[in-house]
Amino acid sequence: MEHTPAEQLKRVLKPIHLWAIAVGLVISGEYFGWNYGWQDAGTVGFLITTAVVTVMYITFIFSYTELTTAIPHAGGAFAYAYRAMGPFGGLIAGYATLVEFLFATPGIAFALGSYLHFLYPDISVLGSALFFNVVFILLNISGVKESAAFSVFITLLAVAELLLFMGIIAPSFKMENYLANSMPLNWGGMIAALPFAVWFYLAIEGVAQVAEEVKDPKRNIPKGYISAMLTLVLLAIGVMVLTGGITDWRKLSNLDYPLPEAIAIVLGRSSGWTKIFASIGLFGLIASFHGTILASSRQVFAMARSGYLPKRLSVVNAKFKTPHWAIVAGGVVSFIALMTGTTSQIIILSVMGAVLMYMMSMVSLFILRKKEPELERPFKSPVYPLFPAIALVISTLCLLTIMYFNLMISLIFIAGLLLSILIFIAMGKHKVKILNDDMLEMPATLIKSE
Repeated sequence: MEHTPAEQLKRVLKPIHLWAIAVGLVISGEYFGWNYGWQDAGTVGFLITTAVVTVMYITFIFSYTELTTAIPHAGGAFAYAYRAMGPFGGLIAGYATLVEFLFATPGIAFALGSYLHFLYPDISVLGSALFFNVVFILLNISGVKESAAFSVFITLLAVAELLLFMGIIAPSFKMENYLANSMPLNWGGMIAALPFAVWFYLAIEGVAQVAEEVKDPKRNIPKGYISAMLTLVLLAIGVMVLTGGITDWRKLSNLDYPLPEAIAIVLGRSSGWTKIFASIGLFGLIASFHGTILASSRQVFAMARSGYLPKRLSVVNAKFKTPHWAIVAGGVVSFIALMTGTTSQIIILSVMGAVLMYMMSMVSLFILRKKEPELERPFKSPVYPLFPAIALVISTLCLLTIMYFNLMISLIFIAGLLLSILIFIAMGKHKVKILNDDMLEMPATLIKSE
């Protein structure tokens, strides 16, 4: 496919925009999914697991930002790993990123369906999840997306709702409820709960792709990320602890809508507050849902443009200036996942892709520091090499333990990777060098649409 010259992106984003984009991508993880971790670890054990995962994300994000500012590219980790390790490194990182975002989308779709079902029991969870999938595929193809200002608005709304939720249920919190059935600590369960702790922060790295649009990135990227991480940490702990202390937490550990159910327990299912909360909650889920569709389609587009996926997926629509086939391909994967999986299984698969991508990114960072010491790095990982090393070690342990406790899903994940490698070799793609200039180029048509 012939590329149009890449244009220089305008540096207009400020820390408040980075905060909104980061929190908006992730905030659905505060609404659902994390509570499945209680099943394995209990409330206290899962709190400890979440603390370890929080350390991983803090060290990872600051290290990943170095790569993003040095190599701005739509493919993200795929581009970094290719540059550091060659075609096979790029393939593995690209596969991992695709799995993360392609399966995060149906996971959020399930939650959207569950929230609607909570409001209107006659509405099918699966039916509404499929409906949201179609609607947002069409919206993305037509070029509709939140502006930075709207991202700030919808994220503020979602954060305000979580603060309201905590304010409503806090008076009903009882420490004996929180500690009941959670002691002594179940160490094996704490490890098994890792993917659900990762879900609290999954996709925050997606905001790093806008690094070249940030004013004074060296100062503002850390500000945006620190404020976003602090917000998400406080929300995660507040929501998790308070929800666990209002009733027998085991009643909430297997639901896709734990927060509305918690409000219903405190105020009654017929309360107007309960309905209002569940209704507003849809906005937070929609913000993340839309963001993951954008991120996954960008990844599909970038890998197709580089020859790692069918070239047709890199076509940019002449009318709407969006990668329509890449968006449709992601929608097909989401449909299949919705029809064949459950929320918890989809979350685990998405998290496996994420932590493998984190590992590949940190390895790429170490290699590029030695391989290309003169590479311009507008932002450098603090406390190097400690930060990337901590992120690499914890993410590696996460992947190994998740695979151990989820053997069947792990086999599916590995089979997909091996099949991708075999096809890659059979087509001779491992012998084709992608020029560095091409790796850094993003067509102007796509830039305008995004």
